[in-house]
Amino acid sequence: MSVTIYVPGDSGALAVGADEVAAAIVAEARERGLAVDLVRNGSRGLYWLEPMVEVATPQGRIAYGLVGAEDVEDLFDADFLSGGEHELRLGAPEELPFLKRQTRLTFARCGVVDPLSLSDYESHGGLAGLRRALGMTPGEIVQEVTDSGLRGRGGAGFPTGIKWKTVLDAPGPRKYIVCNADEGDSGTFADRMIMEGDPFVLIEGMAIAGIATGATKGFVYLRSEYPHAIQVMDEAIRIARKNKVLGGSVLGSGQAFDIEVRVGAGAYVCGEETSLLNSLEGKRGVVRAKPPLPAHKGLFGQPTVINNVISLASVPVVLEKGAAHYRDFGMGRSRGTIPIQIAGNVKRGGLFEAGFGMTLGELVDEIAGGTASGRPVKAVQVGGPLGAYFPRELFDTPFDYEAFAARDGLIGHAGIVVFDDTADMLKQARFAFEFCAIESCGKCTPCRIGAVRGVEVMDAIAHGAPPEAQVALASDLCNTMKFGSLCALGGFTPYPVMSAIRHFPEDFKPAKMAEAAE
Repeated sequence: MSVTIYVPGDSGALAVGADEVAAAIVAEARERGLAVDLVRNGSRGLYWLEPMVEVATPQGRIAYGLVGAEDVEDLFDADFLSGGEHELRLGAPEELPFLKRQTRLTFARCGVVDPLSLSDYESHGGLAGLRRALGMTPGEIVQEVTDSGLRGRGGAGFPTGIKWKTVLDAPGPRKYIVCNADEGDSGTFADRMIMEGDPFVLIEGMAIAGIATGATKGFVYLRSEYPHAIQVMDEAIRIARKNKVLGGSVLGSGQAFDIEVRVGAGAYVCGEETSLLNSLEGKRGVVRAKPPLPAHKGLFGQPTVINNVISLASVPVVLEKGAAHYRDFGMGRSRGTIPIQIAGNVKRGGLFEAGFGMTLGELVDEIAGGTASGRPVKAVQVGGPLGAYFPRELFDTPFDYEAFAARDGLIGHAGIVVFDDTADMLKQARFAFEFCAIESCGKCTPCRIGAVRGVEVMDAIAHGAPPEAQVALASDLCNTMKFGSLCALGGFTPYPVMSAIRHFPEDFKPAKMAEAAE
């Protein structure tokens, strides 16, 4: 009888040798005359344990990690095909503390199913939301999403239902659903994990969005740096078409919806929705002035829904289980769950999905386990390269859009990057300006010029210029960029700069400069 073994095909696992482990398992089983069925699943997001191999046993799945190709022979000797004892044995994955504390709604199947098996997807609840949506009116679907409290998971936190309602009500000969999969923020990987580990949930979410708004065509704008995600999404779309999940009659409903993958060329600014639209149309990726809003005049001048991967991938569970079920998780106006991506100097980096409301301190100290270096945590940047740096004094901040905004921070794409006490916050502030200067599309003056001048100001401080005057100049530049930039690239650059200055003033003083020079 064949034994099913799961070895992640996720990019994070591939980077640490998952392909070699998979090949070693197949070769060892062949040499021993054992029948195995190898499934390349997605990652469950416990990246410090990758490659994490799972074996389907009569008692349930048993995990082993960190598995290297050199461990495979020893694992077979320990009868790991039956869940045998071994120093790498982790036990039932769901019982691992990192997973057990999570509330997995959007990521319920990620790391569990074969990403390219539609039957596997359906056996784990897939397509239930789409089937329910096909029995509802567009207005009813939009109302369900609105009532769930789902907000954009790409950073702005705009209510998804309101965006859909605007497109539903907008007149136009054709409408579009655009999935923003241009995940470019440092310390973020949730979009990639979904596309590589559970692509059908994104397809299902986009199809529901299309039916809800009257759109018949969808585009996934995927960054070129994600070759494995591109490959998996293309194949998943082909399978969905073959099985009538996409096409001229979605699941035999008579309603048409299809999806196409488009690959970006690596510009960070194309993560901004209007710049993305220009790129999709074959134009230079520069920001458009608003109004008109994309919901009124978006792709090719037609009403367009633009949501990010996690927003759309959260829709199927809302339709399957109902708005009230989803809304029961979270706090305040931040409803449902948020996939928090933990990275940087941590013992346990990975994806942690939970209802809004956990404090930053809980995430850093308990879930991530503190720093990998063993040194004290100095700062945590939340929300990518344009997110604010939070010191330990702010670790009581709950993960909530309004709570972070009240402390001059952003949740953004929910990536957190941890730094220990060796981090130089002057250098981090300089990096924020430099990043903006390099990635600016150049259309608006505050972003294009302000970022360059900001780098010069940080360099002046580093070379001994009186910091008080330079900090005042940096503050003035940030104020101009925040309120004068066309988009969030220039508008959000002040967050990391000013938080570094505000919370870590000692790194901007002459004494600190002298120490660094010695």
